[in-house]
Amino acid sequence: MSEIRLGLAVCGSYCTFDKIMPVAEKLAEDFDLTVIMSENAFEIDTRFGKAEDAKKRLGSISGKEIISSITAAEPIGPKKLFDVLAVAPCTGNTLAKLSGGIADSSVTMACKAHLRNGRPLVIAVSTNDGLSANAANIGEMINRKNVYFVPFGQDDPVGKPYSLISDLSLLKKSIDMALEGKQLQPMLLGAK
Repeated sequence: MSEIRLGLAVCGSYCTFDKIMPVAEKLAEDFDLTVIMSENAFEIDTRFGKAEDAKKRLGSISGKEIISSITAAEPIGPKKLFDVLAVAPCTGNTLAKLSGGIADSSVTMACKAHLRNGRPLVIAVSTNDGLSANAANIGEMINRKNVYFVPFGQDDPVGKPYSLISDLSLLKKSIDMALEGKQLQPMLLGAK
């Protein structure tokens, strides 16, 4: 395990939970991993699974208590807890809040607290409105200092023409590049 401290913030894009779990396991081999979960991801059961199962698995992967409240996330900045923070998956709701400077959840507070130290934030989008309501927010965040994106593209151009999703297999490489102050290219991927 590396001495690089990685925060992995998981938002409520429940349909991607099955994809983020094996990625988190690999990240835990390469980084000193701490998991942050949005309150919704931490508490809500969905057709994709039970919140308790996700909490147990992520807690087991990191071996640490999950950060799941604003008050628990706030010290991330003052204590400089992470060298890099990744939001994967990052919902459109969280993306919009980050773009607007809103810190009203554990994940948005973690991001705000982390960015105040000039450290890299990596975003893996997973949103059904990435090419509509959230397009402006993606553009805004691309222009922010110390913010990097996991390459993304349309996941279902015919069935969900506005939907965007990051390729989570590129999360580790995106993190490594962000630690060097570089955006992994190409940022825009072709349709899956």
